[in-house]
Amino acid sequence: MKENAKISNAVIKRLPRYRRYLRELQKKGVDKISSNEFSSLIGYTASQIRQDLKNFGGFGQQGYGYNVNGLYTEISAILGLDKEYKMIVIGAGNLGQAIANYTYYYKAGFVVSGIFEINPRLIGMRINDIQVFDYENLVDFVELNNIDIGIICTTKDNAQEVADRLSFAGVKGIWNFAPVDLEVPSHIALENVHISDSLHSLAYHINKSQHAKEEQENK
Repeated sequence: MKENAKISNAVIKRLPRYRRYLRELQKKGVDKISSNEFSSLIGYTASQIRQDLKNFGGFGQQGYGYNVNGLYTEISAILGLDKEYKMIVIGAGNLGQAIANYTYYYKAGFVVSGIFEINPRLIGMRINDIQVFDYENLVDFVELNNIDIGIICTTKDNAQEVADRLSFAGVKGIWNFAPVDLEVPSHIALENVHISDSLHSLAYHINKSQHAKEEQENK
């Protein structure tokens, strides 16, 4: 990566997509790919791809393109996916269980070490062999097990208090699924996931497509 370079969030959010497509190319036995070929596959312009990757150094060669295995490894390292992360889930309701199940089946260096809950009926359960602990023991558990990421699957009313406790305990990042934007110290990475925003965007695109179709039919 270029020293002191400030990489935009838009670029960072495109990197996982690059990596995912490169993984599919690996599975097909593809050794190299040009930016134009990658553009046709992924949907971004060739110049966009080159500019994005240029932020992190020169990965391509003029007249050759990109080495698929090499670029996949480089992007994995840039994203920090060349190491393992310990995570905990706060909230053992439907969403918390779904997240725990997802990481169990599809994890790639992300390991859920425990689930925390205030409901006494859920404490003591095991979800995919992951223990559900009493929320009151969260800070001690984080400190003892060097937890990297806290995943918040609580109501919006409780989410900030959970984030404060996770921050105090020393997590490095928070993945927030509660429908509220949280405030955390600047040294803690925060990703707010608003499922409703994504659904509303989908509704917009459906209606836009429908209106275009109706206009075409009325011509």
